[in-house]
Amino acid sequence: MSSLSPRLSLRVAQKQILTPSLVQMVTMLQLNRLELRDMITTELAANPVLEETQEAGEDLTPEEIQQLLEAERNGEPSDAGLLEMVESSTAIEFEQPDLESRSGSLEHDAPPGPSDAALEPSADAPADNKAADTFEEIDYGSFFDDYLDPGYKSPASENPERPSYENFVSAPVLLSEHLESQLSLVILTEEIREATDVIIGNLDDNGYLTIPLEEVAALSGQSMDVAQKALEEIQALDPAGVGARDLRECLLLQLESRGAEGGVAWKMVADFLPQVQARQWKEIARLLGRPLRHIEIALEVIRHLDPRPGIRYSGPGARQIEPDVYIFKDGSDYVVQLNDDDLPQVRLNPQYRRLIDRNEEPSKEVRNYIRERMTSAYQLLKNIEQRKQTILRVCQSIVARQADMFDDGLDQLRPMMIKDVAEEIGVHPSTVSRAVANKYCHTPQGVFELRFFFSEAVQGPSGAEVPLLILKRRVKKMIEEEDPAHPLTDEQLTAMLSAEGIDVTRRTVAKYREDMHIPSTHQRRVKN
Repeated sequence: MSSLSPRLSLRVAQKQILTPSLVQMVTMLQLNRLELRDMITTELAANPVLEETQEAGEDLTPEEIQQLLEAERNGEPSDAGLLEMVESSTAIEFEQPDLESRSGSLEHDAPPGPSDAALEPSADAPADNKAADTFEEIDYGSFFDDYLDPGYKSPASENPERPSYENFVSAPVLLSEHLESQLSLVILTEEIREATDVIIGNLDDNGYLTIPLEEVAALSGQSMDVAQKALEEIQALDPAGVGARDLRECLLLQLESRGAEGGVAWKMVADFLPQVQARQWKEIARLLGRPLRHIEIALEVIRHLDPRPGIRYSGPGARQIEPDVYIFKDGSDYVVQLNDDDLPQVRLNPQYRRLIDRNEEPSKEVRNYIRERMTSAYQLLKNIEQRKQTILRVCQSIVARQADMFDDGLDQLRPMMIKDVAEEIGVHPSTVSRAVANKYCHTPQGVFELRFFFSEAVQGPSGAEVPLLILKRRVKKMIEEEDPAHPLTDEQLTAMLSAEGIDVTRRTVAKYREDMHIPSTHQRRVKN
């Protein structure tokens, strides 16, 4: 039996590891514009070598920066070479011309023009010429155009393809704020107002009261009569039906606000709500002793009621999307433009660049720190540019493949896979997947997520492939056009698609129907 004991052994193996620069590039590629802006802002705060500028670009080219860094890594770097490179790049910034020494050459090099004597006013000139050359020779129109901002831009100067700022929405009003603003206009006693605050604080997103009235009285420290009056005050507010404790009470409050108390619709909700949910119209007509026509009219009234009156104030609101890419048509071609608005323009700080030189900074620790920070800054600038080029190439490939959709609408969408685009632009499919992740583009057909254009294909007519999205739209349209009394089954939908040349199974159709949240045949059937 061999004994177990610790041993030393050598083994040679090859591993693939990600360098910090590659990790940053992969991370940056999947960021959208807002996340990229936050990342650049964080790097600006952490790296002193980087600085924000109004003009994009840097004083040194990446090749010159790389030469500086490589030279410093040498065991015996050439100080003269470093100094010459740095001075040559900063000569324009720091050199002060000697005007006195060059005055003679300036006079020699000056182009022929009017002499000083010609520029001085003549003593013999009449006095009216002096008065006439002040205001008449100044072009005030060009002055105001060049130096003053009129405060607006004409429609012609703006890009018509970009979304207008007028389409941006304001912050949504919450249900509690909406109710409190109405209660502020109502005269209430202090006891009732305390109970109303408890009720408002216990309303769910749909506007229903989630605790019993006894708990409202206990939490507010008031009697049951006060809690009941407070609930009545809440139920009298807008939207109608808020403060209800169940669906029946919610619908009755809305009918009461419309003056329909005691009518056929009121009786149907109050006494026969289970039969209404089961669509038993004939049974309801028999129990109420009314003709079926009256039941149908009352049913139309009930259909216009809102079972969730508070959701319009409690929902997440409109989702604000800022496109990362603009795709617009210029003549007969489509142009892809990356949205760089509000992105900080960064460059390398020239003051820190000089500290690489040993003559400027004798401390080796400082030079090593600056070299490390400059390498990090250089990689950041390189990765930002590489991200931009990758997204542009992916979008240009999408435009080339989906040009018909941009021209004629969503029905012309073609099936497209991520691996097809990756092969076309020469990158790995995971790179394309990261490039389109969480990014949106503004197109002539609207704003879409970049992943929207990638869709699987199913066998279509004449052997052609049909995108999955088009198939779902076709199924939805068939269901919308069906007879409500005899809705289409999944087998009938499959047969209709097969007649159009689209080969799918019944289970596939049922899956697509459920994905679109369309009820089954039994739930869609309307009984007469």
